[in-house]
Amino acid sequence: MQVLHERCCGLDVHKTKVVACLITPGKGDKPQKEIRTFGTTTSELNLLSDWLSTAGCTHVAMESTGVYWKPVYYILEGNFELLVVNAKDIKHRKTDVSDAEWIAELLRHGLLKSSFIPPKPIRELRDLTRHRKTLVREKTRVINRIQKVLEDANIKLASVASNVMGASGRAILKALAQGANDPYALAELAKGSLRSKLPELEKALAGVAESHHRFLPQQHLAHIDFLEQAIARVEAEIEERMRPFAEAAERLMTIPGVKKQAAWTIIAEIGVDMGVFPSHKHLASWAGLCPGNNESAGKRKTGRTRKGNPWLQEVLVEVAWAASRSRKTYFFAQYHRLAARRGKKRALVAVAHSILVIAYHLLAKGTIYSELGPDFYDHLNHQRLLKYHLRRLAELGYRVTAEPEAVA
Repeated sequence: MQVLHERCCGLDVHKTKVVACLITPGKGDKPQKEIRTFGTTTSELNLLSDWLSTAGCTHVAMESTGVYWKPVYYILEGNFELLVVNAKDIKHRKTDVSDAEWIAELLRHGLLKSSFIPPKPIRELRDLTRHRKTLVREKTRVINRIQKVLEDANIKLASVASNVMGASGRAILKALAQGANDPYALAELAKGSLRSKLPELEKALAGVAESHHRFLPQQHLAHIDFLEQAIARVEAEIEERMRPFAEAAERLMTIPGVKKQAAWTIIAEIGVDMGVFPSHKHLASWAGLCPGNNESAGKRKTGRTRKGNPWLQEVLVEVAWAASRSRKTYFFAQYHRLAARRGKKRALVAVAHSILVIAYHLLAKGTIYSELGPDFYDHLNHQRLLKYHLRRLAELGYRVTAEPEAVA
């Protein structure tokens, strides 16, 4: 088998140790292998880097085991050609030494495919956007806990107010936490459009609140205030780190449904250099937003999407939901066209796939989004649409002759 890398190393990474197998040219055609074990502290990893540099190693491959590969990657970055490999592409488990040897052998013959590792500024931005998302999820969980407490006290605030944590909802919750129990007085705290529902709100607030029903919302509201402050600080840091990518974010925000936070996440997950993906199809496959490939004996078994980047999938589906509700867009037509025959969930995934493909081309070509319009499919399949409606009218008992408007 052809040798592509004469001096390479395979690493089997663990929490407390790294087993390295260094392959160098030996006598004749037989390569020379050297096995060493290092710790995972910074000083030990520096020793690993020095050892590989002294041996003239050019390529290093490691398995993506949890988060343990990251410190190794960061210290070796810039000195070697690094490959972080998906575990399913190796499939070899005996001992730590044999794992390192197997990785090195595959690397030596060019049989490993590296995972996408973004550059350092994008990695740092990714950590911040993911942390922000974690804080937002925690805030949602606390709001749900407040709702459970209210239901336990038979206070049906959510049945009347669309947003329990809106201005009116917060004022009512604070008053409840401070000991107020008069439904009329609580309902009078409503603001804006909620005041049109004062009779219903007064009935909904007539619950049976015990002392712990007042204590728990107070704790939850304090927790929410803390989370909102933390989210604001993280967003300020993201804003600062997004300065070099502000132009790319502006291009992404021309896509319907993509707001500032969504643009942050898209850039943090895929970067701004689309040259790392051979095509938009490879990007969609990496993200897990394309149909699965499961075919045997000429029969397609399933088209279920594969596992991909869950952070990117989540934000793109959220964007797809917002875009599909904008009536004057192509995404509105695409969603309703697919939802009628494939279901709402599949339609949302299809719209998310389209948005990702568009984002790829906007970042790759440096252009902005051009709207196709909600009647795109009507113009695309004009004759087919005409035949369909004529057939439906005929089925309903009408005889219709269609003539172009110019002739008529």
